[in-house]
Amino acid sequence: MIPRSIAEAIEARLGRRILGAKAVSGGDINEAAVLELDGGPRVFVKWNPRAPAAMFAAEARGLAWLADAKALRIPNVLAVSEPGDAAQFLVLEWIAPGRPGAGFDERLGRGLAALHRAGAPSFGFEQDNFIGSLPQENAPAPTWAEFFALRRLDPQVRRAVDGGRASYSMRRAFERLFARLPDLVGPEEPPARLHGDLWGGNLHVDEDGEPCLIDPAVYGGHREVDLAMMRLFGGFSERVFAAYAEAYPLQPGAEQRVSLYQLYPLLVHLNLFGGSYGASVERALARYV
Repeated sequence: MIPRSIAEAIEARLGRRILGAKAVSGGDINEAAVLELDGGPRVFVKWNPRAPAAMFAAEARGLAWLADAKALRIPNVLAVSEPGDAAQFLVLEWIAPGRPGAGFDERLGRGLAALHRAGAPSFGFEQDNFIGSLPQENAPAPTWAEFFALRRLDPQVRRAVDGGRASYSMRRAFERLFARLPDLVGPEEPPARLHGDLWGGNLHVDEDGEPCLIDPAVYGGHREVDLAMMRLFGGFSERVFAAYAEAYPLQPGAEQRVSLYQLYPLLVHLNLFGGSYGASVERALARYV
């Protein structure tokens, strides 16, 4: 089930033989399995023969950066493919799924607040990475408004126009938005340590009923971006947001900025999936231009 070339590379990295493999969900773009190892614990592996060479290495770095905050459980990285490997893969500790325990939502909210408070050196990150299968630019910018315009919205708008998924009139509307962003993004805050792709599918419940975050697209940014994406696709109770706000109160006007910060994931989904996401982008954009 797992390609032999990948299995051999994993055995070489871990120094253990693979005794068996069971397929599990790897998301929209990857294959995945749980591996039984000779003399070791089970591990989780995902692979993609068509993945860009840096994709899983970037994810591994992002997971380590989130784990450094010691705010929420993050899977430990055990091995990652190298440029010369036949296919790209990532090996993580296997965190068996559980059921949410009492107070799960509150612990998630407080943990996310602690993650954001851990901060980042700048608006950006030390390397580019990926959101889904799309490249994500992370070159630092001096202000959040500039970073949000130049590194988040503009690359996705250009991709959508070039791919025929967005019109030039939408492009012009975004240019008007960019001019207004310094007045729209909210009060100045230090860069937060962001998960970057925080929808319900990237929240895992571990064997002890505790929250665990997976599949990040990390960078230093405005903390309301994570919160806005959590609201976009649902899956998080109001208890999570209440616990977050109690631990790390939001700045005035945060509710009015939710649609603004949902523009980025909506554009990503437009470029990945097309369809009705164009109308969703237009509705959100119309609130600000």
